Amino acid sequence: MSVEPLSQKEIEERLAELPGWSVDGGRLTRTYRLASHFAATAMVVHVAQVQEELNHHSDLTLGYNTVALAVRTHSAGGALTALDVELARRVAELAPVHGAS
Repeated sequence: MSVEPLSQKEIEERLAELPGWSVDGGRLTRTYRLASHFAATAMVVHVAQVQEELNHHSDLTLGYNTVALAVRTHSAGGALTALDVELARRVAELAPVHGAS
């Protein structure tokens, strides 16, 4: 997958396909709420599995009943790339399985 930085237009187009995700401080971010700490922990493990598959890792924060992600591509100078969007897309697909909103 490309590690070339996305243009501002490309970022906006891809964000339109990722409800709840936004750009904050140059990173693609999202916080999910879950029913319990156990559900949030299970989601973290699932996200970690996806990150390993993609060999691309976010800052992943577990709260009592929240999971927060923040990602950018360090090998592209900290810019947002298609790899960041793919990780966000994969997380958005798995979130409903965990009851995340």
